Amino acid sequence: MNKKELSERDICTKFITPALVEAGWDLQKQIREEYTFTNGRVIVRGNLTARGKRKRADYLLFYRPNIPIAVIEAKDNKHDIGSGLQQAIHYGTILDVPFVYSSNGDGFVEHDMLTGKERELRLEEFPSPEELWNRYKSHKEIDETQERIITQPYYFAPGDKEPRYYQRIAINRTIEAIAKGQKRILLVMATGTGKTYTAFQIIWRLWKSKKMKKVLFLADRNILVDQTMQNDFRPFGNVMTKIEHRTMDSSYEIYLSLYQQLSGSTDELDIFRQFSPDFFDLVIVDECHRGSAKEDSKWRRILEYFSSATQIGLTATPAETKEVSNIHYFGKPIYTYSLKQGIADGFLAPYKVIRVSLDRDLEGFRPSKGQRDKYGELIEDREYYLTDFDKSLVLEERTKLVAKRVTEFLKKTDRFAKTIVFCTDIEHAERMRQALVNENADLVAQNPKYIMRITSDTPEGKAELDNFIDEESLYPTIVTTSKLLTTGVDCKTCKLIVLDTHINSMTEFKQIIGRGTRLKPEYGKEYFTIMDFRNVSRLFADPQFDGDPVQIYEPKENEDIVPPDPPEDIQEEETETEDGEMGNNDGNNGEDQGRKKYYVPDVDVCILNERVLYYDENGKLVTESLIDYSKKGILKEFASLDDFINRWNSESKKEAIIEELKEHGVLLEALKEEVGKDYDEFDLICHIAFDQKPLTRSERAKKVRKGDYLSKYSETARAVLEALLDKYQDEGRFDFEDVKVLELKPFNQFGNPMKIAKAFGGKEKYIQAVKELEKHLYA
Repeated sequence: MNKKELSERDICTKFITPALVEAGWDLQKQIREEYTFTNGRVIVRGNLTARGKRKRADYLLFYRPNIPIAVIEAKDNKHDIGSGLQQAIHYGTILDVPFVYSSNGDGFVEHDMLTGKERELRLEEFPSPEELWNRYKSHKEIDETQERIITQPYYFAPGDKEPRYYQRIAINRTIEAIAKGQKRILLVMATGTGKTYTAFQIIWRLWKSKKMKKVLFLADRNILVDQTMQNDFRPFGNVMTKIEHRTMDSSYEIYLSLYQQLSGSTDELDIFRQFSPDFFDLVIVDECHRGSAKEDSKWRRILEYFSSATQIGLTATPAETKEVSNIHYFGKPIYTYSLKQGIADGFLAPYKVIRVSLDRDLEGFRPSKGQRDKYGELIEDREYYLTDFDKSLVLEERTKLVAKRVTEFLKKTDRFAKTIVFCTDIEHAERMRQALVNENADLVAQNPKYIMRITSDTPEGKAELDNFIDEESLYPTIVTTSKLLTTGVDCKTCKLIVLDTHINSMTEFKQIIGRGTRLKPEYGKEYFTIMDFRNVSRLFADPQFDGDPVQIYEPKENEDIVPPDPPEDIQEEETETEDGEMGNNDGNNGEDQGRKKYYVPDVDVCILNERVLYYDENGKLVTESLIDYSKKGILKEFASLDDFINRWNSESKKEAIIEELKEHGVLLEALKEEVGKDYDEFDLICHIAFDQKPLTRSERAKKVRKGDYLSKYSETARAVLEALLDKYQDEGRFDFEDVKVLELKPFNQFGNPMKIAKAFGGKEKYIQAVKELEKHLYA
C-alpha cells in the first residue's frame, strides 16, 4: 500500500483513528469525526437564498461529553505533517479548545493553545485523555473540588438538542469561573442565540453539583418568565416556582420572578426582604441592560440585597452610558457571541432593509399663519420635522402612506408574513392600526384579528401576544406597538419589521432588530426585511453595531415597494408599568405632560426615494448592482478566462465550482433571474466576469448537433446522447457522468443502465462518451 496514494479519509481511517484509540480515547464517547459546528451562513441575493459552507473539524476530542479538549486537522500524505496546523489553530480558537494537532498519517504536530509551544509526535505518542486534562488543570490551577463542579454533565434527554458550540463555551467558561470563586459574571449573546437555554444548562450543572442550591432567575416581563418555565426550564419540574401575588415560599429551589413582583416603592414594600440576604446562592439577571443596570434603580436593590450570591447578567446589548453600565457592575463579558457572528455561522437570519424617504420628513412642515388642526387647536407656528411627527404633530396623510407602502410590500410577498410595526407611542400605534385595517379591509373582514395593536394599555391586544408568536396561528398577522415588543418576545416567524419611530438608542435598535433574527426555514423564513421610514437604519453604520444588513433598498417614486431581483445599485426614556411591561409614553395616550399634539389632515405626503443595499461575506455594505458584485466575487476565484475554463474542464463535478463561488456571495440562480434563465452557469460566468458573448442552452445543444462527431456511435448510443442534449437544453446543467440519470425518463425506453452502457461498449466507454459530449458542449 502506497501511503501517498491514499485519500485524506483513508489516512484518518487507517492511521489517525487507530492512534487515538491506542492512546486511550473512547471511539464511541470521546472521538467525533468530521464534526460540523456551524450551519453555513444564509446568503441572500434578490429574493433567493442559499447556504454557505459549514465549518467542519476533521476530529474533535472530548474529555467529557461537555468538555472538548482537542482538535485534529487531517491531510493526505502528499502534504507535510504540519500542513493543517494553521487551520486547526483557527478551529481551536473558535471552539475554545486548549490543544490542536495536524497530521498526515506519519505522526502529529501539536500546538498548545495555553503555552503557545509546538512539538512533533510520533503516531504512538499521541497524549491520552487524562494527560491532556491534567495539563489543562495544571495550567488553570484547578483543584479537585473545582474539578467536580467543572466536569458535571449538562442536562440531556433522548431527543433533546445538544448545546451549540458557542453555548457550550459560554456555559463552560461560566461554570469554571464560578468554580474558581468569581462572583459577578456577564454573558453577551445576540438575540436568538439561546441565552435562556444557556442559563438553564449553567443552573442545571451548578445545581446538580450542589454548588448552588437556591437559585433566583430575574426578568422584567411576564411573558419572558412564562416562556422560560414552559420551555427551557421545564426539566426542573416541581422544585421550580414563579413568585406571584407578592408572596414568598422558601420550600422551592429554583425561583423565577419579575423584578416588579419583588420590589416596592419603599423598603417596607420590598417583599424580597422576607428572605435572608444569604438565601440565594445564585441570581441570574435576564436582559440585564434594562433597569438593573442603573445604580439608582429600585431593581438594583434586589441585587445589592442578595450581594453574597453569585450573580450572572445576560444580555444581547450591554448598556454602557454615563448613567448605566453593565460592565461596571458585572465586569467585562466572560464571553461574547455577536449578531454578526451568529449570521456568519448561519444560526441567525440575515436581513435586508427597505429605506423609505418621505418628502415631509426631509423638507419639514410649517403651518400657515393662524392655521388650526382638525380639532380647532391653533397650531404653534414653527418648523416641524421628522422627530416631531407623531409626537407633537400628526400628518394624517403620512400615516396613511406608511400603511399603504407596508401593505403593498405584503401583497407582493406574503400577506400572512408576521409583521411588527414600531410606532412612536400608543396613540400612534392605534392610528397606524386603523390605517392598516383600511388598507387590508378584505382580510380584516375575514378575521378582525388580522391586524391588532399590542401595547401595555390593551388587555385584548396583550392577550393575543401568544397567538402572534405561535407558529401555527395565522392571527394576529400584523401588530402595531410602541415599546412592548422591543425586547424578549421570541417571535421566530417574524418576517417584516417596520420602523416608524425615532430611535437614537443603539441598545433599543439592536433589540428591535433582534425580533426578526431567529431562523425558521421550515416556516419559509431564511431572512427578514426591515422597512425603515425614519432613517433609523443609519445606526447600521455605527461602530457599535455588529451585524450589517444584506440589502438596503430606496425605491424612487412610483417604483415597486418590493426590492427588484437583483436590485441596483440616546437612550430614550422607558417607563415602568406594574405588570412588568415597558412603554414609551405608554399610559398617557401619546401626550407628553403639558404638551399638545396637533392633528393635520390635509397635507400631501409623497415618497422621494427608496434604496436597496447588499452586504458581502465580510459584512461590508455593497452598493453596486448584483452583476457588478457577482463579477468581483467570480474574479476572486478565477484570475482570467483561461483560468476559469481550465478549471471548468478539469472539474468532473461542476457543483464544486458553484459551491466555491457561493462562498464569495455569488448566487448564480439569482444572476439567471437578472441576465437570463436560458443560460447555464458556464455562460453566466464567462459573460459576467470576462465579457464573453453568452450562448443559450439551446444554442449550445444545436452547435453540438451540427458537428458530425455523433455519427460515429451506434443508433442506440447516438439516441442516448441526443436525449442527454435534450435534457440539458430543457433543464440545464447536470452531472453527465452520473449513471443514475439513465434510470429516469426518457432514458428508460432504451433499457436499464447496464443495457445502455453495453450500447457504448461498457460503462467506461459510456463515461468516456459523455465526457466527450460535455467537452463539445462547452467548446
